[in-house]
Amino acid sequence: MPSFSHDAEKGLHAQSLVALNAFPSRSPPDSTASTPPLSKDVPPLAFASKSKRKTSRIIKFQLWFNAYRKLFCISFAFNVVGLVLAASGHWEYPKRYPGAFVHGNLLAAILMRNEFFGRFLYLIVNTLFAKWPPLWFRLACTSTLQHLGGIHSGCATSGAMWLVYCVVLIIVDYRHYPLSIITAGVVTSVAVFISIASDFPWLREYHHNIFYHRLVGWFCLLSTWVFVVLGESYDITTHSWNPDGVIRQQDFWFAMGMSVCIFIPWITLRKVPVVVEVPSPKVAVIRFERGMQQGLLTRISRGSILEYHAFGIISMGRQSQEHYLICGVQGDFAQSLVDNPPSHLWTRQLKFAGVSNTSKLYKRGIRVCTGTGLGAALSTCLQSPDWYLIWIGSDQAKTFGPTISSLIRNNLPPEQYTLWDSKERGGRPDVMKLIKEVYSSWGAEVVFITSNLGGSTEMMQGCKKEGIPAFGTLWDF
Repeated sequence: MPSFSHDAEKGLHAQSLVALNAFPSRSPPDSTASTPPLSKDVPPLAFASKSKRKTSRIIKFQLWFNAYRKLFCISFAFNVVGLVLAASGHWEYPKRYPGAFVHGNLLAAILMRNEFFGRFLYLIVNTLFAKWPPLWFRLACTSTLQHLGGIHSGCATSGAMWLVYCVVLIIVDYRHYPLSIITAGVVTSVAVFISIASDFPWLREYHHNIFYHRLVGWFCLLSTWVFVVLGESYDITTHSWNPDGVIRQQDFWFAMGMSVCIFIPWITLRKVPVVVEVPSPKVAVIRFERGMQQGLLTRISRGSILEYHAFGIISMGRQSQEHYLICGVQGDFAQSLVDNPPSHLWTRQLKFAGVSNTSKLYKRGIRVCTGTGLGAALSTCLQSPDWYLIWIGSDQAKTFGPTISSLIRNNLPPEQYTLWDSKERGGRPDVMKLIKEVYSSWGAEVVFITSNLGGSTEMMQGCKKEGIPAFGTLWDF
């Protein structure tokens, strides 16, 4: 799956507007030729200490062994136990129907990354558990939804493990199977393992423009279909082919479910008009038609198939006429948006939910972000007066331009946000001091953080020390 873009704070200036006639005559909210000031008066705060705070190993471990790894361990452990029982002869069903465990796990893995299924889970949780259950339960709901990728990884790894077991059973009994089935099994196994390897964080981080995982995943689906059809068509007792009964086999329907989960989201793919504002050489602000609920993200691309990148959505709400993305320049794709702004982009009309979507569960909260992380944070505060915005960035007004300035200035009361311009103030704030003060005065229940890896880690560790419930940027594991 494509990885999320986590943009660091950057900033210069120089502003230009591109493709303004792509929409009917409607300008960004209160945009002007001059950049409006963003800062408001806030109590003096201590600057960040140069000496790094020490964090205990216990806190580091608690943050490392998060819900993602817990869900991975649970799903993987259940499968390991089942495989051991099957291999030792204590459980006959997997030996007779190994494909059910292969494809059942792979279907579960794919389902966890399906936009429809994800939005459905968020809708159910937000509808049933908004504000009234105990805080610990609501925090558990947010943590589980944010880390569904743990089930994705656990079931995918387990499916690969069961696939090896299935192929080994066939190879051991190779005299009863034609070469085509053995070949299909081996090819599928290799493809699945390559797909898993291509999803390692270091590969996604340094080669995020090349979607090995998606492309190999599509090949896995194709080879799985070949393996299923061949395997279920061959009768090992009569050594003959009989495809009539394939549709009645559970493996067939597992493969069908995998196909539906993969391809249905692509039905919503559209090429849509956009307006690109370039307030500085390091940031592009993209405007799309349609308003959105808060807490959503979208993937965009210049082409219809390859190189999709995810960004947080800024919108005033469903009733709005538009929504915005803040794209910080960190790679070739974002750089091309600044250097050669497009008039149209490809995107799926069905957006996927992020952790901010569960803000509805809490009575009051704080949304902390740095730099272009504002893109994933601002909607929550714009659409709810119960959420407080803390935005830390460099030369904010010039870097992010009049559109973003106006969204904040015109729609948030001064008592609902704190903006820290590190260039204007001469350095970064003591972030934990700021969070603690706002957490207490605002009466918040939770803190959501969007920052780069270093900033997110620092704030998550600090909140853990202070006993403040917090959720940070979701990095691939």
